[in-house]
Amino acid sequence: MIHKILNDKPTRLFLFLASFFVANALIAECIGGKLFSLERTFGFAPHPFSLLGEDGLTFTLTCGVLLWPLEFVMTDIVNEYYGPKAVKRISYIAVGLISYAFLMFYFAIHIPADQSFWQGSQKADGVPDMQAAFNSIFGQGMWIIMGSLCAFLVSQIVDVWIFHKIKRVTGERKVWLRATGSTIVSQLVDSFVVLFIAFKIGKGWSYQRVIAICLVNYTYKFTMAIILTPLIYFIEGLIEKFLGKEVTQEMKRAAMSNE
Repeated sequence: MIHKILNDKPTRLFLFLASFFVANALIAECIGGKLFSLERTFGFAPHPFSLLGEDGLTFTLTCGVLLWPLEFVMTDIVNEYYGPKAVKRISYIAVGLISYAFLMFYFAIHIPADQSFWQGSQKADGVPDMQAAFNSIFGQGMWIIMGSLCAFLVSQIVDVWIFHKIKRVTGERKVWLRATGSTIVSQLVDSFVVLFIAFKIGKGWSYQRVIAICLVNYTYKFTMAIILTPLIYFIEGLIEKFLGKEVTQEMKRAAMSNE
């Protein structure tokens, strides 16, 4: 029986999509502690601006946003072929494994460090205390972790709901509308929820500051959602080539009834 399961193409495809989805989410969380300048990435000097009374704003983003747009693309692909129950299931798995990873980070941080070699092993490279560096990289604050996980779950549920509402109206037509439309809304939810929990509740920021930074982050996410729209068609083309048109059409019909 196991050979039949592993040789079933839709099952193999789901295993690949689910694995990439979980791995991408976990990597995004791990690299999210680093901030980067979007302007400098493209060779421009940052020009601070004001928004909602908040001064000195620039497009300083967490590296996690480099991968989150792909997460929403994968959400739409899984939603299209396997339905909302499949998206929710892999989302719960991702949250569980991310929580497990942060728990292991916590244990690793609190295990006594080697004093004789490791702690000072990178002094020549400008890192005098490897333990402090390790703590800073992997020891994200509890409010940030909670905010990120809650934002991920809520935005996934919103994405699934909007995707199927649009698909019920458009049918098989206008893939770009349901994919991009659901992503644009869910990314806004994601941006606000993570900042609200991590910095409004956790750090006491004002609503004004939370919303201003949310809009800055969302500008990037909105732009990426538009840019990545052709990727949806490209991936769907690969899936149809792998599974065949008849199978993909049957899967799409089944996904619509699997709400």
